[in-house]
Amino acid sequence: MENCCGLLTSKQEPVPLKSVEVELEVRDHVATVVSTLNYENKEDKPLEAVFVFPMPGDAAVCHFSATIGQTQIVAEVKEKQKAREEYDDALSSGQQAFLLEESDQSPDIFSLSVGSLPPGESASIRLEYVTELAVQADEGLRFVLPAVLNPRYHPQGSEGVQVTSVPASLVPYSLSFSARVSSPRPVSKVESNCPMDPLKYLNTEQSQATVKLAAGHKFDKDVELLIYYKDAHQPTAVVEAGQTSAKPGTLMGDPLVMLSLYPEFPQAVMSSLASCGEFVFLLDRSGSMGVPMNNNEGSQTRIGSARDTLLLLLKSIPMGCYFNIYSFGSSYEHIFPKSVEYSEKTMEEALKKVEGMEDDLGGTEILEALKHIYSQACIPNQPRQLFVFTDGEVGNTKEVINLVKKNSASHRCFSFGIGEGASSALINGLAKEGGGHAQFITGIDRMQPKVMQSLRFALQPAVVDISVKWDLPKGVSVSVLSPPITTLFQGQRSLIYAQLTGQSPKAAEGSVTVKYSLAGHPSQNKLHFNLKPAEDSGLTVHRLAARTLIRSLEMVEDEEVVEGGEPDEGVKKKKVVELSVQSGVSSAFTAFIAVNKGSGETIQGPLVRRNVPTPMPMMAMCGGGASGGRMMGRPIPRMVSCSMPMRRTVMEASPSAQMVNVGVMEASPSAQMVNVGVMEASPSAQMVNVGVIEAQSCKSMESCGRRKNCSMSKKSKGMKTLLTAMRRTVSSCVRRPTSKGVVQRESLNCSLDIEPQQPPRDPLLQLVSLQKASGCWELDPALAAAVGKTSEEVENTKPASENKEVWATILALIWLHGFKMDAQKEWELLAMKAVSWLRAPNAPCVAECVEAGNTLLGCKVQKDALGI
Repeated sequence: MENCCGLLTSKQEPVPLKSVEVELEVRDHVATVVSTLNYENKEDKPLEAVFVFPMPGDAAVCHFSATIGQTQIVAEVKEKQKAREEYDDALSSGQQAFLLEESDQSPDIFSLSVGSLPPGESASIRLEYVTELAVQADEGLRFVLPAVLNPRYHPQGSEGVQVTSVPASLVPYSLSFSARVSSPRPVSKVESNCPMDPLKYLNTEQSQATVKLAAGHKFDKDVELLIYYKDAHQPTAVVEAGQTSAKPGTLMGDPLVMLSLYPEFPQAVMSSLASCGEFVFLLDRSGSMGVPMNNNEGSQTRIGSARDTLLLLLKSIPMGCYFNIYSFGSSYEHIFPKSVEYSEKTMEEALKKVEGMEDDLGGTEILEALKHIYSQACIPNQPRQLFVFTDGEVGNTKEVINLVKKNSASHRCFSFGIGEGASSALINGLAKEGGGHAQFITGIDRMQPKVMQSLRFALQPAVVDISVKWDLPKGVSVSVLSPPITTLFQGQRSLIYAQLTGQSPKAAEGSVTVKYSLAGHPSQNKLHFNLKPAEDSGLTVHRLAARTLIRSLEMVEDEEVVEGGEPDEGVKKKKVVELSVQSGVSSAFTAFIAVNKGSGETIQGPLVRRNVPTPMPMMAMCGGGASGGRMMGRPIPRMVSCSMPMRRTVMEASPSAQMVNVGVMEASPSAQMVNVGVMEASPSAQMVNVGVIEAQSCKSMESCGRRKNCSMSKKSKGMKTLLTAMRRTVSSCVRRPTSKGVVQRESLNCSLDIEPQQPPRDPLLQLVSLQKASGCWELDPALAAAVGKTSEEVENTKPASENKEVWATILALIWLHGFKMDAQKEWELLAMKAVSWLRAPNAPCVAECVEAGNTLLGCKVQKDALGI
């Protein structure tokens, strides 16, 4: 047997990637990221190392170089096929070569190939990209270093990127991460989902600071930073000088300006919410939605959190609206044939269906569901608002986003990326092309407040008639590089990139005015800026502008970019390649290529390929689409073929093993029984481990995930129920050893209660679930229990002259304000609906009810605070 040294994969193959070092520099809202990947070949033969890894979907990759010994080779951007051929030719001739390319299907997946690394040699790869940071609801700026690359589900007949994944605990390389933050305004704090060393300020103004990732990152989550500035998000303009070596009049040769606009709308307009709209909710029910939201013990699953969120949404929709709920996996379903008017009847019918929704629809084929939604005629005077909930594990990202773009005139799309590794390209692309807003829910984030913020955006009056007017000195002209602004939201940033041509006098100023109409009221925001280029900005703005242009071109159809004449399939590609090569920013049609031609020595011997693994998140049992599988909460290797009967093996017991193994077998599609077998354990057995043996004939693990198309699917829910019950009761089945070490088999005679115990419901959701579509609550034992009182206490304290519904509704509002102010963003819209209901009948004894309710619940909530 061959002796391997160094770091090993799960297949006991050496991994040449030893460490990843990341340096982040944030200037205001723009991030520059430099990653250094250190490789070392400890084998006795030359290697090719291939690493497929995630990147932010909107990043502009602008530098790629390799250092071997004292030699640095800077890569060039070339047309992708030419770069691949040059790479292959170099390897064939015994030269070293390095190739970095973006996935054809999704801009947030990259592949790095390090070719012909001789035995004993080291190489350092330097990768640099720039990106804008997204603004969060609490005004923080969000930076994410993707560490988890979820396997992407690819519909049948499509090609996908092959990813090598291992459980996070087995990632065979280390990560170090440091960040430097600077801004014209003080940095108030930096938060992270990962352990960080304390923030260090570099000056007395606290406008510069550094922070480091604590040692020992586990690769179980993306590294996320939230950066907060004092007096954040003022409109700004940055002018950047062109590249001295570039030709004037070109993108890289002329100065560029980046405008950051933060519209502020009148409070009176923002507080008036629309009472019309068609709300279509599209929920991912692929197998990967069964994964817990985070790694904390007892964490709710993604699908469970989505169900709770739909409850809040359905309770918060105003009367007079229309709605429907779609769900998708390998196929799609809808609750109603077409959108229906929101009423008590339709709401209750929908909620019953939502309660039964599980992660049981297999893969992640969102495209057909979207096509069906768009095929439905829009309802007059009911603007369509589409809410998409997904963990983003799709492979045909560009196709999905293109479909949303084609239908952008008929709706707004609000997207939610659930869990670690959700595709930023998909989630941001859906919202950008659909004129909506994107949110990511990771770590310990609660889904509900972020979704309710987007619902508030959807209910606010749409901003229309947006125009941008420039006022520049004589002799200076402007060419806007960004797509036209089609959406503005309160507190959200809008970016404009523009090219400035011509000469301007020293200390010259320009201005830009954004005009728009909101709820019938014309408004405008004006920003003055100095035309003198900023110092030390490098070419960051140029690269971001180039990325914006490249992404815009990639999204259009070929015939749209033809300037007269017959459509030519290569026109779009030619334009993108020219722009990518000129700016040095990667694209779907180009790649970075570097060849070491300096040594003159050819590398001898056959080349061995080593795939560098990425962290693999926890997977749902029987695979959710492409997501692999999970055995009792533990990840199992991906890319397993189940074309023949398959046995999943649990840990082998050592002499001191303290476990009893219960095997569950589903023998064939026609199997009608479950066989529970018990394995001998040591006398000190204290644990039970439940393993699953599935003997099934499927074409692939992926098709096994499509439970509707898999013979195992018919029993999957029953099997889940059984396993849940076994986990719960099997502890009572452990054989207790006697003093002589003999196992008492009598203790195995236990029954398995098949009905799973439901966890106690969150008190807030319990109260919300009782609200009627009209906004009121009914006085019944369930309401009393939800507010922590008995029926008698609630009944006996009701003011005599007030009706029961008014009393119940006021009690519910007092409870929300008195005990759940920390979750106000989750319930404020349904509370507004309740207040509107109270105002309608002109209830005579509201003040008396508020006083009595405060006394009963032990609160001190003022009537004005309730809004009544």
